[in-house]
Formats: sequence, structure tokens, C-alpha cells
Amino acid sequence: MTLSRFGALAGALIAISSPALAHVTFENGQAAPNSTYKATLRIPHGCDGKPTLKVRVRIPEGIVAVKPMPKAGWKLEATKGAYVRAYQVQGEAVSEGVTDIIWTGSLDDGHYDEFVFQARFTDAYQPGATVFFPVVQECDGAVEEWTQVPATGEDPHNLKSPAPGVKIAAAQGAAPTPMKAGSLTLEQPWSRATPGGAKVGGGYLRITNTGTAPDRLTGGSFPLASKVEVHEMKLEGDVMRMKPVEDGLEIKPGATVELKPGGLHLMFLDLKEPLKEGQTLKGTLTFEKAGPVEVEYTVRGMGGAAPAEHKH
Repeated sequence: MTLSRFGALAGALIAISSPALAHVTFENGQAAPNSTYKATLRIPHGCDGKPTLKVRVRIPEGIVAVKPMPKAGWKLEATKGAYVRAYQVQGEAVSEGVTDIIWTGSLDDGHYDEFVFQARFTDAYQPGATVFFPVVQECDGAVEEWTQVPATGEDPHNLKSPAPGVKIAAAQGAAPTPMKAGSLTLEQPWSRATPGGAKVGGGYLRITNTGTAPDRLTGGSFPLASKVEVHEMKLEGDVMRMKPVEDGLEIKPGATVELKPGGLHLMFLDLKEPLKEGQTLKGTLTFEKAGPVEVEYTVRGMGGAAPAEHKH
């Protein structure tokens, strides 16, 4: 791979492996319905070069049991108020709670930091819904308001100052059935949404070989890409490097190989259009012994994580 092509692909992979760093986002943009969620809010920069002095988060109606995490060097305030209606939490009716969280301190424009709180999504939000948390950064004489909420059908990535959102995933019991191909078992292929103009995307899944002979993943096809390759990312010294896996990826007998962000993964090259959250796209994976196998990728948000039942 030429240095120029490597640089372009590496830069694009960074873009698809993490949320767009220009915006305030959540580390994990997905939560299970009716569950407790750890919100890690990423603040990537200040306001026009000025340090961030205050971070305000508005808690939407239907989000309860909010517990902000204190942060060293920052003053923490939590405003409480009444909810529009009462919500059931562990058999008890809850009618009031935290409505706003404020951290006050100082974060240089050239630095990055995270602000954490815990919250519970109630039955007010069903699978498929996206919950937006308006965030305001106050700086020295300047303000960044991440408060825009997309209209129905509008792509939030097209907004100038989108509020960070969390999508409610399907219940764990609704997970797709693992696919069988000879001695191989393929589980939950997925991808991440890509920024506009991105030319590469990433594909992830788990592959288990239950047979007595090795097999090898050599490539595949994807409807929006001209080519599918198996790539790996490795930390060499202080530099993260990416390169194709020569001769394909071996799946040894009895072994499970997980393709995931930051490690082994599929690379979708020369995308015809961006991958959008909520899409399901059919493609194929090609194995040395099992042959071509049809798979269906679920596209998660830019900050999406692997399906919950396979997190480590």
C-alpha cells in the first residue's frame, strides 16, 4: 500500500471509528430500552479557541434516576425539578429528579475531556427512538450551543450544532440468529455510520470455527463499496498502524475471532455514499472452505458499540 493511500485510509478509518470530533458526542450512542445507561459526554474543543469554563447538560423528559459523576478540578451542580408525569423505577413511582447538570472549571481549547453521568431510560422511549440531550459550552466571552434536534427524517449530521443523541436499541432478545456456514458460525455483523464524503467504512462481527480444520476469510462484497478487504490495526511503538491482512484471516479450529473497531476489521473501500444509522445492508463474506456467505450488516451510530451481549 502506498504511503499516500495508507494515509488517506488511516485518516478515514479514524473518522469512522469515533464520532466526528468537531461535535460534542456521547462515547456510546446507543442504549437498551428501559435500562440504566452510563453517559460519557465528549468535549473535543473550546469556543473559537477559548477555553471551556462551564458544561451544561439538559436532561430530557423520560430520563430519570440521573446521577452525575464528580470531576476532579470541577465544581458540580445538579438542578432538580418535577417531571411531566410519574415513571415506574424498580416498582416505585418517581415524579421528580435531576433536570440539568452543570460542571464548572477550565478546559483548554487544545485539550479533550469527558464528563460522565448515569441515567435510566424509561418506557417513554421505544426501540428505534433517538433521545437528544442539549448541551451548552460556556467559554470566556463565547458560547457553543449543541442544541439542534433534527426534524423527522432529517440527518443529524447535516446540522451545524446537533445535540448529542442516544439511540434506543432493540431488546437483547431480538438479536438476529447466528448464521451457519459449514463449520463456521457468524454472529451479528454490524457497521458504523460514516461522515459525508467518507470513502471507506468498517465492518465488524464474530466468527467461530466449530470444525476440526482451519478456514480463512479472504474478502467479500458490499453493496455500497467497490471492494472489501480484511484489515488490522496495531500499535507499533507510539504509532497506530493499519494494513491489509495478507493471504486472508485464518479462523483456527475451536477458535472465535472478533472483528471490531481498533483491531481486526473489514474495510469497505470506495464507498458510493455514506453509511447511515439505522440502515441494514446485505453483503457477502468469502471463505476459503465455506465459500461465499450472505450476511446483513446493521449500521449503528458513529459512536456505536458492539452488540451488548458481546461486549468485553
